[in-house]
Amino acid sequence: MAEKTVMLCCSAGMSTSMLVKKMQEAAKKDGLDYEIFACPAAEADTNLENKNISCVLLGPQVSYMLADFEKKVEGTGIPVEVIDMAAYGMMDGEKVVQQAKKLVG
Repeated sequence: MAEKTVMLCCSAGMSTSMLVKKMQEAAKKDGLDYEIFACPAAEADTNLENKNISCVLLGPQVSYMLADFEKKVEGTGIPVEVIDMAAYGMMDGEKVVQQAKKLVG
């Protein structure tokens, strides 16, 4: 099992899955033991219940869901943030891994 688990959420899980691959490469290069996966926002509750999630990153296209996600994780200590739009647009896995790293310590 990985040391940290990063869940990316977007509307369908498709665009973030491309970013996941780049993030996995960046995490490996940086020597980080991270499990990184993407899911549609509709599956977030199931993953939050069944996995040991370290942080949640939302795709910019679902940034309007931030308050909902903050409520979902209230009291769990799981940080939630919207992925930096420029990093998302450029599919900059390294930059998004660093954002996750800041959240999980």
